[in-house]
Amino acid sequence: MDLEKIYELAVSYGIRIVLALLTLIVGLWVIKFLSRWAERSMRKSNFDQTLKSFLLAIIKIGLKVMLVISVISMLGIAMTSFVAVLAATGFAIGMALSGSLQNFAGGVMIVLFKPFKLGDYIEAQGFSGTVSEIHIFNTILKTPDNKTIILPNGSLSNGPMTNYSTEPQRRVDFTFGVGYGDDIDKARKIIMDLITADERILKDPVPFVAISGLGSSAVNFAVRVWVNAENFWGVFFDMNENVKKAFDKNNVSIPFPQTDVHLYQVT
Repeated sequence: MDLEKIYELAVSYGIRIVLALLTLIVGLWVIKFLSRWAERSMRKSNFDQTLKSFLLAIIKIGLKVMLVISVISMLGIAMTSFVAVLAATGFAIGMALSGSLQNFAGGVMIVLFKPFKLGDYIEAQGFSGTVSEIHIFNTILKTPDNKTIILPNGSLSNGPMTNYSTEPQRRVDFTFGVGYGDDIDKARKIIMDLITADERILKDPVPFVAISGLGSSAVNFAVRVWVNAENFWGVFFDMNENVKKAFDKNNVSIPFPQTDVHLYQVT
């Protein structure tokens, strides 16, 4: 091959490489601009926050894939060969990253069926917390003590999950024990008076107070009241404290396990 031929090839491929690099740089800038524009548009239109981060990630990945294909075609690489290599590579990567593909599919299922949304308090896979972010492959929870939990979407979409934020109202259950020598009607009235005095406790459904069992050392009351979801823990903690104080004030005993030890002197 003479020098003239080499020069022509160098100029030809050099121009292609320069144009491909320029296309890559400009394309990345355009993708960044479009991503920001899409994010602002979603924010202004009050777009569902659950879908927002997920769709933005899909848009970025899709645009970058299109950019890479365009750059490769500009370099003169035959697309049929490239697609064949890409398919083989994709198959190998898919086998190696089968778990990640399951997580991706799980993310799509979560976005489509919405078993939970941002801000919901859920329990799944042995963990519980508030949903702070939903990504393509995983979901991030924040616990009440500010720990970060990352759950893969594959197991999250296929396993059991409890959503505590779905319903606007929740039932609070208590068990209060009184001594066998105490007046159970008096104890029931004390509990009902405390329930009536708490404005956070709903009148409908009607609060339930009844004897649930005769234990080894106590007569147990089952107490069930309904509250708005945001008042659940406040009512739970306050009611336990108020019942203890009211029982003490009215001389109603709260039994606790006791053990009698008998000592025998052997002569």
